[in-house]
Amino acid sequence: MLGIPPVVARFPGIDGLGEGCRIAPSVSVYRGHGAVHGRGIRLGRGVQLFEGVRLVIGELEDNRRADLYIGDRSIVNVYGYLSGEGGLHIGEKVLVGPHCRILSAGHEIDDGSEAVMDAGLTYGPVRIGDGVWLGAGVTVLPGVNIGKGAVVGAGSLVTRDIPDFAVAVGAPARVRRFRRGFGPSQPEPDPSRWRRWFHLWR
Repeated sequence: MLGIPPVVARFPGIDGLGEGCRIAPSVSVYRGHGAVHGRGIRLGRGVQLFEGVRLVIGELEDNRRADLYIGDRSIVNVYGYLSGEGGLHIGEKVLVGPHCRILSAGHEIDDGSEAVMDAGLTYGPVRIGDGVWLGAGVTVLPGVNIGKGAVVGAGSLVTRDIPDFAVAVGAPARVRRFRRGFGPSQPEPDPSRWRRWFHLWR
């Protein structure tokens, strides 16, 4: 159907699917075998996962942080990588562009192991607010919160929190402005100030 994923009632490795979810057959899930009440991989209503998306949760029994939730009507475009090992919550109506990477876990580098793969994992929960747009190729590092309605430009590396309705770009991503009509409230101008200037220049 013109590249739109099919509607599915269930999908291997996903614990809960809301009504009308669309998941491409090439979506893959990496997780342990167990199930823990209230945690796992859960999708809200009308979520769409396009080709090549990878969902990662690890072992729920050994990691109390592990959880991955995607809210109603959110879309993850092709070849997105979503790590829920440290906890990942994506709000409603979120657009995740192609080739995005959202990471909630990493590797310890200072525990004395010569090979990093022998070291333990580090964790940092990630929260992405309602209505966010992550442009193509964005990377979000562990422990980051992205506020509602924010926009992160293509190819950006998000290393710190992004406030509501901000537009952030770069590596590391920095806030450049706020979306028109949604920025932080500005103080009302002081009319007496302009009257004083008027009298000075008369």
